[in-house]
Amino acid sequence: MRAIEITQPGGPEVLQLCERPMPEAKAGEVLIKVHAAGVNRPDVLQRTGNYPVPKGASDLPGLEVAGQIVGGDLAGSGFNQGDMVCALVQGGGYAEYCTAPAEQCLPIPKGLDAVEAASLPETFFTVWSNVFDRCHLSGDETFLVQGGTSGIGVTAIQIAAAMGHRVFATAGSDDKARACEVLGAERGINYKTEDFGEVVKAATNGKGVDVILDMVGGEYTDREIRCLADDGRLVFIALLGGNKANISLGQVLLRRLTITGSTLRPRPVAFKAAIAHQLRAKVWPLIAAGKIKPVVYQTFTLEEAAQAHVLMESSTHIGKIVLKVV
Repeated sequence: MRAIEITQPGGPEVLQLCERPMPEAKAGEVLIKVHAAGVNRPDVLQRTGNYPVPKGASDLPGLEVAGQIVGGDLAGSGFNQGDMVCALVQGGGYAEYCTAPAEQCLPIPKGLDAVEAASLPETFFTVWSNVFDRCHLSGDETFLVQGGTSGIGVTAIQIAAAMGHRVFATAGSDDKARACEVLGAERGINYKTEDFGEVVKAATNGKGVDVILDMVGGEYTDREIRCLADDGRLVFIALLGGNKANISLGQVLLRRLTITGSTLRPRPVAFKAAIAHQLRAKVWPLIAAGKIKPVVYQTFTLEEAAQAHVLMESSTHIGKIVLKVV
């Protein structure tokens, strides 16, 4: 099969087309003929040598795919050979064929094509796991996501808004801030010209937000703590602004705040299967109803993976970048 491999740690040019043996599905796995594969920030980190591949995972980049099941262990999976699915994978998505645990596969939502479906798994699994499972956003609670026009951001805004929460989002320009509002945010905040903490406090009558999803860390951390409501929760899923921060621990104690974080890729299949079950029950119907829509900014062919990474690193996109394999 054709695939894209990382020839050595480095820039986008190290992504090269190659030929690899077709992967073999193990017990509990299905073999997918890949029609499209999502491009995500962890792929860039892996390419630069800053995201180790979990033991036993493919060294090929790519954490989400959509395509047709053409083989594997289908017993008890609920799927049949020939079914179109999207799947969260540990690696190997930038290829014509990829294996995936059957429990991490989901049917392509009604009305979506393979490109749109391939843009879903990585961000939807991540957002659900952190915002709803880990931080328990519920009821009439309010929510802030940093980087609202990233793949994670557009997903978080839409899911939280569709479930009835007031949503705030930061972005790097006025145009991007307005794009967040089109997606469902009550207020998009240009972090280059506005203080997100002041905006959030003013919009919530001084209370602050209940949950913050952050990919930045660093000097943002103390500012986020100060704009949390009492009993608020801050969850990190990346540290693009650095892994060290000076914070006010007194605020944590006095206002019963929770600071947490997680990474998804190394977690076991059973953990991801539980997320898949929740997504299928609670989020997939919202997609089918048109209340949540994939946001695909641009597509590239498999051979153009390096160009896709250039775009990813430019941070000029709004939403997801997808490779078309078929």
